[in-house]
Amino acid sequence: DAHLAEAARTGARLGYGPLSQALGLPSPRIQALAALLEAGMAEDAAARRPFRAAVMQARRSALPARGFFEAAAALGRYAGPPEGPEAEAFHAAELAALRPDAD
Repeated sequence: DAHLAEAARTGARLGYGPLSQALGLPSPRIQALAALLEAGMAEDAAARRPFRAAVMQARRSALPARGFFEAAAALGRYAGPPEGPEAEAFHAAELAALRPDAD
């Protein structure tokens, strides 16, 4: 999705509600967005790319929602909890890998 690609390129973070509205998703918007993000994560994993969904940010956290970590685990790319230092480190690594100027 162009929104995720632009956020990854610029280092911006996206909220779930605003993105679901920008995409014009039907209600329940968050569930529809979660399905899209999880499908994108599966595509990213198959292509051995960093997860573009890492640019998402939960309302009350700097991290993506729990579903991001659950999907990453289901895809075999993460084996930790959905919050705390391990989640923060995994998330930071995904964000760094998305940046075009990343090492």
